[in-house]
Amino acid sequence: MSANRYTYLGPEGTFTEAALRTLPEAATRELVPMVSVPAALDAVRNGEAAAALVPIENSVEGGVTATLDELASGEPLMIYREVLLPIAFALLVRPGTRLSEIKTVTGHPVAQPQVRNWVRANLPEAVWESAASNADGARLVQEGRFDAAFAGEFAAATYGLEALVTEIHDAENAETRFVLVGRPARPAAPTGADKTSVVLWLGDDHPGALLELLQEFAVRGVNLMLIQSRPTGAGIGNYCFAVDAEGHISDRRVGEALMGLKRICPQVRFLGSYPRAGVEVEDVRALRRGTSDGEFMAASDWLARTQDGRA
Repeated sequence: MSANRYTYLGPEGTFTEAALRTLPEAATRELVPMVSVPAALDAVRNGEAAAALVPIENSVEGGVTATLDELASGEPLMIYREVLLPIAFALLVRPGTRLSEIKTVTGHPVAQPQVRNWVRANLPEAVWESAASNADGARLVQEGRFDAAFAGEFAAATYGLEALVTEIHDAENAETRFVLVGRPARPAAPTGADKTSVVLWLGDDHPGALLELLQEFAVRGVNLMLIQSRPTGAGIGNYCFAVDAEGHISDRRVGEALMGLKRICPQVRFLGSYPRAGVEVEDVRALRRGTSDGEFMAASDWLARTQDGRA
């Protein structure tokens, strides 16, 4: 395995590269762009890279399905940290292009819902065609295949383009969440401001099946931050669920919730426990009564004493 190599969704100039470069260790790693999320993750699976940074969630469009599906299938991988990056697009064009001359535009599929209203108001006749990434869209504009691309302003210099319009976004404060993914190992120690990600499969389709999964978290006071259904490929109506929960697997409430899920789900894939980006310990909400580690331990001790006749 190349311990010095990190892959990311490329090509050069993507928001993913910008997010990766916010990590301190990026300065001492070889950063290798890949053509797709599966390619970036497969490089980790086959030992060509130590880790990969990929987008997993957008505040406007929701979960990035390519990443969710890759993490739910194939050889297991694990999330070690997350990065939040504010997102604003620039309209990149070949030098000298005017807005009135733009008839075709491109960008990543996740970008389109974030600029749809702007395009409707400013380029109502333009035809949109998706690209593998926003930076790849910029490359296609450089090659003359499209008139303009929505990408990060920082990508303009890489592809010899100019930013005709900047700070384009339909939703204020839009941001994308990225995750650093590696081979499975022991999770890092809890920080007190952590997140745990899992994928859950339903045993069978019956009334209340999803509720049964959610109750494993609810009765232990574990707050869910994301739940998204994804088709398993086994036919219409067959789904698994990607879930992000507050807390660390070593927290008793989280560990017991996962044990409960393992009892009732045919498959549970643990994707990692890792620090929450941009959240300090003092910002974490207070635990509900009865859900702290001390209270779980006290209840376990009471049960043991009761079984021994010492209660």
